[in-house]
Amino acid sequence: MRRHVMWAIGLTAYIIAVFHRSSLGVAGVEATDRFGVGTSLLALLSVAQLAVYAGMQIPVGVLLDRFGSRRMLVAGGLLMVAGQLLFAYAADIGPAIAARVLIGVGDAMTFISVLRVVAMWYPPRRNPLMVQLTGMVGQLGALSSAVPLVVLLRDVGWTATFLGSAVLGAAAVALVAVTLKDAPVATTTAAAPRALKLSWEHPGTRLGLWTHFVAQFSGSVFALLWGFPFLTQGEGLAPATAALLLSLLTVGGIVLGPLVGHFCGRLPYHRSTLVLGIVASSAVAWAVVLLWPGRAPVTVLTGLVLVLAVNGPGSMIGFDYARSFNPAGRIGGATGIVNVGGFVASILVIIGIGVILDLQTPAGAAHPSLGAFKWAFAVQYVLWAFGAAQVWRYRRTTRRIMPPEHLAAMRRGESLPATG
Repeated sequence: MRRHVMWAIGLTAYIIAVFHRSSLGVAGVEATDRFGVGTSLLALLSVAQLAVYAGMQIPVGVLLDRFGSRRMLVAGGLLMVAGQLLFAYAADIGPAIAARVLIGVGDAMTFISVLRVVAMWYPPRRNPLMVQLTGMVGQLGALSSAVPLVVLLRDVGWTATFLGSAVLGAAAVALVAVTLKDAPVATTTAAAPRALKLSWEHPGTRLGLWTHFVAQFSGSVFALLWGFPFLTQGEGLAPATAALLLSLLTVGGIVLGPLVGHFCGRLPYHRSTLVLGIVASSAVAWAVVLLWPGRAPVTVLTGLVLVLAVNGPGSMIGFDYARSFNPAGRIGGATGIVNVGGFVASILVIIGIGVILDLQTPAGAAHPSLGAFKWAFAVQYVLWAFGAAQVWRYRRTTRRIMPPEHLAAMRRGESLPATG
């Protein structure tokens, strides 16, 4: 029972962090008006947040192994509160970027800290399911930043909406500081540079990195920034309908996450096959929408969103690789390495979409055309091809170096203790 309480406390902190991270997604249109910027500069807000998030993952992972989850969650929560306060009063793009940077740094400290709580409190066979539950239930933060924030921005305005976000974050910080315990027993760690080097050198960690890279970015970019403008400005949906589709993306992930976790726990040998299947399904779903003549029907767009809903659960498989091939004393650094992947990919796609939209949109146009959006989203295929090739490469390398008895056990569906 106690392990579930510790997990629930960490999960609460992560839900609030996702709320902070996703709050820009439905405020994108208002942000262009408030700060007087175009699509490229609007993309900078998300890019700044994600770039800091990705860049901080490895340093945060090392600090996590040194200081533990509770301290890192408190520090991260305070930074996100400061970022939302600054964002509430930002009147131009400079302070707004600074605010998203603070949120990105705080966010970077949160998820991998909660994953360490899971690794410390739960046995190996339960870990894949609990990681999926953490990632997917945490997306309730994205759900609460969809329709509710749209309503709040309309009814109470920008400043009051983001001040309320800061108050919510402060409550989560207090909860963690008072109640969370890092692990049931104390753990030892290797020297930080040595531990990080060992984690990076293991191909299983790199398999996790590329899994996160290739599986996450399409759904993440859609939810964080470009999905709402694409659905409203490109496909012509009403804002409320677009917000509901973004909510469906989150709900779908929550439903599918435990299924993916159960699959990984029962069939660990076939985790990478599932990842490649998720990537292929995303590419096919986008092809249907991008090749549709004119605006796609709502049913087709709903199908796209349902396919993208499995992107998040698929990317979580990368963290299971980090746990499988790294001992507890260096799990923070290994998880940080893996978590870089999806956010680097998301940054590249966000920038690519923003640049192509600017190039495809005539000067003086109110917003990009549907055709511009379609050309912009096609940039995803470059990253899918590259990422899938890397998953295939490191899957083969990891299997080749594994002891035969471990490989045979994985084929039988046995979950092995962490090695490395």
